[in-house]
Amino acid sequence: MTIAEHLPLHDRREAGQLLVAELDALRCTPELVVLALPRGGVAVGYEIARALDVPLDVFVACKVHLPDRPDAVVGAVASGGVQVIDPPASRAPPRELQAALSQQLQELARREQVYRGTRPPLHLQGHCVLLVDDGITTGATMEAAVRAVRKQQPSLLAVAAPVVSAMAAQRLRPLVDLLVCGAVPEPFGALSLWYRDFPAYTDEDVQVFLDTPAFT
Repeated sequence: MTIAEHLPLHDRREAGQLLVAELDALRCTPELVVLALPRGGVAVGYEIARALDVPLDVFVACKVHLPDRPDAVVGAVASGGVQVIDPPASRAPPRELQAALSQQLQELARREQVYRGTRPPLHLQGHCVLLVDDGITTGATMEAAVRAVRKQQPSLLAVAAPVVSAMAAQRLRPLVDLLVCGAVPEPFGALSLWYRDFPAYTDEDVQVFLDTPAFT
């Protein structure tokens, strides 16, 4: 059965297990690493890394919301100083937008410290990189991650997610070497609609996955 036939998915771990079947093109790729976007993407990425027997790490990217509209994503920031600002942000007062960006840059630095500590990030130059999330709604966060990873010159850059909106798929496809969408349901709505069990992961949950070896 396809992921589309499983919707709504039981949870993120099932999503990762099902998504592996869509990744046969990468199964024997040398120097493959899985980078999961925390928090929710880490459970999906863990299952993929374990099934493919490749290293798992996180790649931190944070959505940017305006203070008065916390439900509206106007862009994203990612490790390496990358910022992606969507058109709705152009209508925001510059001071508010800058404050929102500064806040998320601080959150990004905090997450990097919490998840990584003194452990250095994986060296990506010349590697095949698979970026994974639990779903892609607007594509802003994943675009920021893609642009940041591109700066490190991977040999191949792929993106995979169990559920992706048609808008996000169209946005990301020109930016990557391979885009794997488990399902593209329309209308997309909220990501939580496509999972029966969709808890809000904590930093501690992310640490549990990172501390549990997926790669033998």
